[in-house]
Amino acid sequence: MATNAAPSPAPGQADPLVVLAALPGVPDAVESVRQAVDRVYGHRVMRRRAGEVASEAALRGARASAALAGADWPLEEVRRRSDFSADDQSRTVGAALRVTAEAGQLLSVWRQSPVQALARLHLVAAGGAAEEPTVGRPRLSGEPVVDETAGFEQIPLPEPSEVAARLDGLVGLLRSGSAAPALVVSAVVHGELLCLRPFGSFNGPVARAAERIVLVGSGLDPKSICPAEVGHAELGLAGYLKALEGYASGTPEGMSEWIAHCGRALELGVRESVAVCEALQRGAA
Repeated sequence: MATNAAPSPAPGQADPLVVLAALPGVPDAVESVRQAVDRVYGHRVMRRRAGEVASEAALRGARASAALAGADWPLEEVRRRSDFSADDQSRTVGAALRVTAEAGQLLSVWRQSPVQALARLHLVAAGGAAEEPTVGRPRLSGEPVVDETAGFEQIPLPEPSEVAARLDGLVGLLRSGSAAPALVVSAVVHGELLCLRPFGSFNGPVARAAERIVLVGSGLDPKSICPAEVGHAELGLAGYLKALEGYASGTPEGMSEWIAHCGRALELGVRESVAVCEALQRGAA
């Protein structure tokens, strides 16, 4: 998957994402995630205060996404700030907040045109700087890529022509309506975008926001209360990059490792939201 353009299944061929779902360890990860999500959705607080849980999950997810991109601010600092233009770290946090908020508005666009949704996410991450020719579109030959996340340079950067082909393949998979579990689809979207780095900047926040959109649109997390970004940050940048290298290898073992890593991250995000529910129940949040 990560070494070539993501193929669209031809008539009569097996769904390639379903094939990934059968790799060793993946069914267990899928089941563990499903049980965790069921637990948080069954929490009594969700009956009346789901909107508050979703807002807090979005804030915590954005903070974690920014941390992975090099701006590891305390949650309360993110909560109290209103100006995110002072320096590079501030701009990174602001981009993560904007992208996470925008992801909640893009499900219908994503279903029609994932590439258009990704372009919108990049535009929002960049602060709406539409006058910049590189904002809101995939990079062209010779255009640099700024990797906010230290270590991304270890993953080979594809040429723009390969990026375009692989994006087409990814879109084909998404439009074909894969029968693979949501964890598998979201992990592939996340991993593919991180490896492709289709934009000149903010690729990490955009990829993590796309993962969020897939989880919501799949019906696994329809209220967007399970911030996988929190889990990715909690598991640490070194583990994130190691698992991504497995995805980039394209081997069955590497793909399985990446999907399982995304599963663990999602479970940790669920645990965060359970804690939010319990705090709300106690009147402490």
